Amino acid sequence: MRSAAVNLFMNTEDARRLSPGEQHERRRQVIRAYKRKLSKRQIAHDVGLSDPATCKIIDRFNAGGMAALASRKRGRRAGDKRVLTAEQEAHIRQTICDKRPKQLKREFALWSRAAVKELIERDCQVTLHLRSVGKYLTRWGFTPQKPIKRVYEQSPEAVRAWLDESSPPSPSAPRLKVPRFTGR
Repeated sequence: MRSAAVNLFMNTEDARRLSPGEQHERRRQVIRAYKRKLSKRQIAHDVGLSDPATCKIIDRFNAGGMAALASRKRGRRAGDKRVLTAEQEAHIRQTICDKRPKQLKREFALWSRAAVKELIERDCQVTLHLRSVGKYLTRWGFTPQKPIKRVYEQSPEAVRAWLDESSPPSPSAPRLKVPRFTGR
């Protein structure tokens, strides 16, 4: 059998799911009822909020008036709970821009999340997950790039000539002798 307190809590609506405007209207309803000298429990029941939420609204009103009830930005503040400090972030960003991993005696050819993770561990003594490193790189404006698979020294004319020579000949065409490349 459920107690009355549990039933009261089950009938309340989760105000976090309401829009900021609806939340503000609920707060105003609580204050109007509070000014009429209703009990906090009765206010919570009438408005459809929990007792703790009602008490918090009344406390905020008593501390700062109606201005304290204005909607605030939700969620964590930008830059809050980051592992790397701003100075460490600037140092890692600058290193990535200025040098390649080979110049720092690393085994990577290009900067990848794994290479940046090793750089952070070496320079900042902080261990991060690859996903966190990816989030830092995105925040810094670095985007993943596909490697270029084309060889720079490639000669398009020589490739075209090779393709023409090495394509399968028709059965009636005479076979040509193609010199082999020896690699010298």
